[in-house]
Amino acid sequence: MIGNISVVVLAKNNEVTIEKTLKSLENFEDVVVYDNGSSDQTMEIVKNFSNVNLIEGKFKGFGWTKNQAASFAKNEWILIIDSDEVVDEQLFQTLQYKELNQNTVYQLNFKAFYKDIQVKYCGWNNQKIKRLYNKTKTSYNSNDVHEDIITDGFNIELLDGNVEHYSYQSIEQFVNKANTYSTLFAKNNAGKKSSSPAKAFFNGAYSFIKTYIFKQGFRDGYVGLIIAYSHMVTNFYKYIKLYEFNKELKRD
Repeated sequence: MIGNISVVVLAKNNEVTIEKTLKSLENFEDVVVYDNGSSDQTMEIVKNFSNVNLIEGKFKGFGWTKNQAASFAKNEWILIIDSDEVVDEQLFQTLQYKELNQNTVYQLNFKAFYKDIQVKYCGWNNQKIKRLYNKTKTSYNSNDVHEDIITDGFNIELLDGNVEHYSYQSIEQFVNKANTYSTLFAKNNAGKKSSSPAKAFFNGAYSFIKTYIFKQGFRDGYVGLIIAYSHMVTNFYKYIKLYEFNKELKRD
C-alpha cells in the first residue's frame, strides 16, 4: 500500500470509466473522489471501494475545484488522476518506492485512447503532464480551463511509468466537451481578450490543419479525423462565444 500519497479524482457522470480508474488505485490508502453532480451510477460505483472517501461538492472551474478536492486529502502529497485515467503497474511501482522531494513537482507520461484504440499521433501521444505535488508547498492556479500546478521556483521531474487516458468513449463526448470547454474559455476571457468571426474561423481552420497534418493525425485513421475536427470545432466556438460575450459586455 502507498500511504504517503493521496489520490484526488474529480468525477461527474463517469460510470463507464471510473471503475477501471479506481481499480488501478486500490493500493493507495487514501483516494478522494470529488463528485460534482453525477446523475448516473458513478457514486454507486465509487461506494464499492473501501479506500475511497467520496465527497460531493461544487464545480467552480478546474483550478478551484482541484484545490478544493485536495483539501479533503489526508496526506500532503497529492496525485491528481482523472476519472477516465488508469495508473499502470510501472508507475505504481515508481510511486511506491520513490523518495519525494518537497521542492519538486512531478510529471507523468500519458498514453491516450479513444474507446480502446490508442491514439499515437494528433499531439496526444506521450504527453508529459504535471500531476504530483506537495499541497503545503504549492497548488493549482485558479484557471477555469487549462489549469496547471504552480511551479515557480520548483524543479520538474518525470516519473517512470504511464497513465492510460481513456478520454472519450463516443463522438457525443467530443461534442459535449467542445461545448463545455469553449463556454468556460469565453467566460474566463470576456473583456480580457478580443475576438471576431474571422478570428474564430481561422483559429478553427488552423487547429484542424495543425492536428491532422502537422501532428500527423491522418496516421491515426478515422480516429485522427474525429480528433482534428473536434479541435477545429472547439476553437471556433471558443472565439465565436468570446466575440458574443464581449459584445454583450459593451452593451451593458
